[in-house]
Amino acid sequence: MTTSTNLVLESESAPLSGVPCGPLRGRLRPPGDKSISHRAFIFGLLTVGKTEIEGLLEGEDVLHTGRACAALGARIAREGEGRWSVNGMGLGSLLAPRGTLDFGNAGTGSRLMMGVVAGHGMTAQFDGDASLRKRPMRRILDPLALMGAEILGEAEGGRCPILLKGTAEPLPIEYRTKIASAQVKSAILLAGLNSPGRTVLVEPQASRDHTEKMLRFFGAAITSESFETHGRKISLEGRPELRPARIIVPADPSSAAFPMVAALIVPGSEIVIEGMMMNPLRTGLLTTLWEMGAAIEVLDRREEGGEEVADLRVRASTLRGVDVPAERAPSMIDEYPILAVAAAFATGETRMRGLSELRVKESDRLAAIAAGLRAAGIGCAIEADDLIVEGACGDVPGGGFAATHLDHRIAMSFLCLGLAARKAMTVDDERMIATSFPTFKAAMAQLGALFS
Repeated sequence: MTTSTNLVLESESAPLSGVPCGPLRGRLRPPGDKSISHRAFIFGLLTVGKTEIEGLLEGEDVLHTGRACAALGARIAREGEGRWSVNGMGLGSLLAPRGTLDFGNAGTGSRLMMGVVAGHGMTAQFDGDASLRKRPMRRILDPLALMGAEILGEAEGGRCPILLKGTAEPLPIEYRTKIASAQVKSAILLAGLNSPGRTVLVEPQASRDHTEKMLRFFGAAITSESFETHGRKISLEGRPELRPARIIVPADPSSAAFPMVAALIVPGSEIVIEGMMMNPLRTGLLTTLWEMGAAIEVLDRREEGGEEVADLRVRASTLRGVDVPAERAPSMIDEYPILAVAAAFATGETRMRGLSELRVKESDRLAAIAAGLRAAGIGCAIEADDLIVEGACGDVPGGGFAATHLDHRIAMSFLCLGLAARKAMTVDDERMIATSFPTFKAAMAQLGALFS
């Protein structure tokens, strides 16, 4: 598989500033959804025949997953901008990798692929960059061990590099997750695909359901039903004959969040975001922004690639502080950094509850958000797992310096803050933005954003 040059984040940093600008205007289609892009490569690998993908996110995280699929035997080709094909090996027929599976910064790709390897009779080493090596993997490894996989090596605390030995006969298990995590759920289901029986997974709080939808789309026998108040019970029959499919990747809500909030906080702005995924398990930010008084109009709801999508018209708005319930976190876990920026421009206090999961993302996002807000002149506090932001009624000082900790979402969030603040906001490094939104600067500049 031939792709763009890997990011090298260990060298000299590349600071960037978001500069106060005039109204944002125009239309924007954000990159393809990151979650579905990872899964498109993986399901192509597990299917015999040619899977065609349109609208793939060509960020470094996803390309690392593509390289890992190629290392396991898939033939992967880029056939145009966002258009890729995968000729897979098929379930149970993967090749053992000759070298380490390097996932760079891709937490989703590495964790899902651990599920794939765990369900096959091979041994593989997983590794990544400095950021990925800090992320906990024990939550993935524990259920995979119950299915018969062996952890032959790991860094302290169950972190990468990890040497994982899979099994050709994964045990069918019934597993209740401790946290709402689509990555944990997906790893178990991917391992269970090659099991001779039924894998059952219970989650007390529903997480993103892209894996279940794509399994069904590729021909697997899978059911999902309500469990208790907010949960789901998922049952998967092992060893299905997966069928090649054509996947249209919708625009990523997590990437759309940045131009959306920027248009809300820069006075006079009006933009249209095209083709954003409207899966209800991914629209927690949209719900929260509406509660804050955001002028966001939904246009042309439709279905693409098994997911509901729509265009959004976003106008600059006077926002008010709100209380964001903890149970909403799974539907917007990646959007809290940019929500905190919106809260900075609101009137009154915004409290975001139950954010423990932010402590183990690409960085300790909870601490990074708070530090960045304080650098921008915004009052905030962390109380247990809650983040409290004191809104500045649209008058944010800015002029500070935000440490990104190699986290792309922290970088983009504080660059957006700088567009609407009194003074520019600088982040210490822009390079990791390419992991999820490689066209961020150019796309935002076309709307009228200023960077220096």
